[in-house]
Amino acid sequence: MNPYRARIWDSIKSTLPILNENPKLLDFGSGDGWFASMMAKELPTASITPLDIKRRDAVLVEPYIHDPGKPLPFADREFDLVYAVDVLHHCEVPADKLRELIRVADQYILLKDHNYGTFAGKAALAVLDELGNKKFGIPSLYKYQQNWNWEPILREAGWMRVNFIYPLQCHVGPLGWVTNKLQYLSLYKRQGA
Repeated sequence: MNPYRARIWDSIKSTLPILNENPKLLDFGSGDGWFASMMAKELPTASITPLDIKRRDAVLVEPYIHDPGKPLPFADREFDLVYAVDVLHHCEVPADKLRELIRVADQYILLKDHNYGTFAGKAALAVLDELGNKKFGIPSLYKYQQNWNWEPILREAGWMRVNFIYPLQCHVGPLGWVTNKLQYLSLYKRQGA
């Protein structure tokens, strides 16, 4: 098991809200399906839709392939929980995709991503992105959140942050000292849901 993903999963598990008996989940940017497989173990009655823009050679859960230039092929408020782990910053216009996640989510959105405030922080994220994604053929677009600029989009759409882990302990040792302050996990709830 990849220690980076295992540490993120531990944080996600501690953050998961109580959902309906048979919740519908969207795994936005599911990659090889590892997080979807962990969600299925944690929430055995859940219906999970893994979505990605291309299929990897080896997957744990078969993804639904989606054209990133089109709106998400789901109804408004179709999913009880929408989650994206290290994905939004790979989108051409992250704010637009975030609005799509907001549209298809009914109760909760869980985001694990990055935030930076300085050029050095962005440079560190770019290096990590290249190292972590090149082997999978995933382009690094360097569209990281800066100074929490995705937060107003969620607030204006009626979402409230109900859990927040920052800095998120994704790495250990010297790498962690440099990069954990660039990592976060947030759970948002639709107001009135």
